[in-house]
Amino acid sequence: MPLLTASLIGSGILCLTRATCTSSRAVGGVLLGTGMLMTSSPALADQSIIVADNGEVQCEASAKDLTRISLKNDAFAAVSKSETGNPLEDFAVVHEPTRGDLYIAVPEGYTRSRISFFGTTQKGYVYKFSCRVGGVDARQVFITNADLENPPAPATELAGAAPLNEQALGLVGAMFEQRPVRGFEIRDEPRAAVNVGDLKVQLVSEYLSPTLVGKVLRIENTGGAPMTLAEELVAADGAIAVSIANRELQPGQATAAYVVAPAQGF
Repeated sequence: MPLLTASLIGSGILCLTRATCTSSRAVGGVLLGTGMLMTSSPALADQSIIVADNGEVQCEASAKDLTRISLKNDAFAAVSKSETGNPLEDFAVVHEPTRGDLYIAVPEGYTRSRISFFGTTQKGYVYKFSCRVGGVDARQVFITNADLENPPAPATELAGAAPLNEQALGLVGAMFEQRPVRGFEIRDEPRAAVNVGDLKVQLVSEYLSPTLVGKVLRIENTGGAPMTLAEELVAADGAIAVSIANRELQPGQATAAYVVAPAQGF
């Protein structure tokens, strides 16, 4: 960060943290805004972190310069931190309103090894920050919310009025794509594998509803010869839909199979 830019931002934060002086806060806002505008291009982020809602952010804050914390596709709305009353144990957090970033500054002679606070975002997420204090250069921390980065797949809707076999085909497709299905409970608790001849069969997950049950199986050829999987070998009694990802298994090769049957008696 250029010296002039850093000086403007640093002076702005210093003025903004003087809560008892209205004129100082006004000047601080101008200085901070000017300093932000003078950053012609964003510096390389020192730390990029993906965190879930209510998760903890482990990062590093500068002991001598500013630390910027920025959110991807979001902005900070509020910060909650404790105050000790000891100038050597309290740090300053300034909320920059244009981008919604946070700027952190620790005082010279700061006696603690970490800073800790909570941040609430405009989209309603809450993060706990626990940052080690160290280094003399400015720091940047970019935060990405795990749900925003990888949103959950939308739930599949099975047509309740459709015949059961058509619903079963829709369930097979949802299991293959690992999508949730409205009205179904998903149990992702793999069971212990069982050996059936030269096959090792393991229940990987189940889709459960009052009318249908879907099972995702992992099937491995443990024998020394190639094997062709037939639906009759995989399907349980009463199954109304069966799909095998790869029917031709070489020795040591595994595949997935999807079996759907009525809930009653399955």
